[in-house]
Amino acid sequence: MKNFNLANKRRERIFRYAPLILWIALIFYLSGGQASMPQTSRFIRPLLEFLFPNAAEETLISYHAYIRKFAHFFVYAVLAFWSWRALKNSSHLVLQKFRYISALLIVLLVASIDETNQSFNAARTGSIYDVALDFIGGLTVIFLIYLTTKLKSRHDQI
Repeated sequence: MKNFNLANKRRERIFRYAPLILWIALIFYLSGGQASMPQTSRFIRPLLEFLFPNAAEETLISYHAYIRKFAHFFVYAVLAFWSWRALKNSSHLVLQKFRYISALLIVLLVASIDETNQSFNAARTGSIYDVALDFIGGLTVIFLIYLTTKLKSRHDQI
């Protein structure tokens, strides 16, 4: 019975942390040249030309830049969700208690490492503004989760 409980706890921990670890790995993979502007142009540019056939070159470049910035926001919003999800049922009570703040710290740490890594890559540029955008993406999701949790808790009390 003891081995069964140990195996269950191990399996739960894997299911809790695997998405977070895989998402961080994806972020670091994309931090390389694979997600540089010339690389993403191969599929974003044809889509933009299809959607906006009469758009000027400068407009298409701007739209592409906006899509890339939204990707920053979105990717780190998802990171915040996986971080919060992993920490909310942690066996460490401190991580459980401070899951909202800890999730944001993970977002900030990964974003900082990601942008630092990009600053050493000739195909990429690291930017403190991207770290801020990444953090805002994470903060938005954490705020929505917090708000939803509080509203659900208040509704359950009624």
